[in-house]
Amino acid sequence: MTLSTTLRAQAEGLATPLPALLAQADQLAASVLPGAHGRKRAGYGDEFWQYRQATSGDWGARIDWRRSGRADVHFVRETEWQAAQAVTLWVDQSQAMQFTGDKVRAPKADRARLLGLALAVVLIKGGERVGLMPDLPARAGRAQLDPLALHLVRAEPREDYGTPPDALLPTHSQVVFLSDFLGDPGQLELCVARAADRGIRGAMVQVLDPVEEEFPYQGRSIFESMTGALRHETLRANDLQARYRARLAERKDMLAGLARTTGWQLLTHHTDQPASAALMWLWQQLDAGRGR
Repeated sequence: MTLSTTLRAQAEGLATPLPALLAQADQLAASVLPGAHGRKRAGYGDEFWQYRQATSGDWGARIDWRRSGRADVHFVRETEWQAAQAVTLWVDQSQAMQFTGDKVRAPKADRARLLGLALAVVLIKGGERVGLMPDLPARAGRAQLDPLALHLVRAEPREDYGTPPDALLPTHSQVVFLSDFLGDPGQLELCVARAADRGIRGAMVQVLDPVEEEFPYQGRSIFESMTGALRHETLRANDLQARYRARLAERKDMLAGLARTTGWQLLTHHTDQPASAALMWLWQQLDAGRGR
């Protein structure tokens, strides 16, 4: 087998999940599209948006004299608020996101990828620019969906738990984090705080399997991280239930506090719940944030 044949086979293997993922994302996006619309508003940018009649509070430098010369009133040339239309996604691709508590239920990673791509479909159809942390800058147009989907399906999870990368995001843009948020809380807090300090608004969706909420284990059990790096064996798993639930509640309280102090939004979403509900929530949060 030649090198080119090998590369082609590898490329086809990587691309195989793309049509299915895009089709699922399109179908899910259709459930919220009737309420989706462009979120343009006046602000600082390069692209022309509209003319409006000048008011007493407008500076003379803002008046478009060429357009005003064709009428009896003065007009101001407005541009789009480019930064407010940039939405960057971070989809946790760590090993922990490969977990599912039931073989008939998709892993957390599948749900996070689907939500991220479906949100991108809705936003792009609404005229937005969408990117993916850390390597895909925000761009507009349907053509952005293919590289976005490719980045999502070909990511190779390495670490047990994921944290958002310390990437430079457009000021006054918006971000969406999709993760179980079971990784290092310090790194998450640092990333969110830095973003909030730069006027970046965000939404966090904590994706959990129902088993991670219930902890239904009894008797002798062996618990391992997805990489096998962490392992714990016990004869009385039921004795761990109260402590486990308390630790999970502490993590949720930390996330809620982080959201309160930064003005971000937070949702806990379980993989046995309809994905459409989480997608609608995300769209509403981003849409509400456009006027702030």
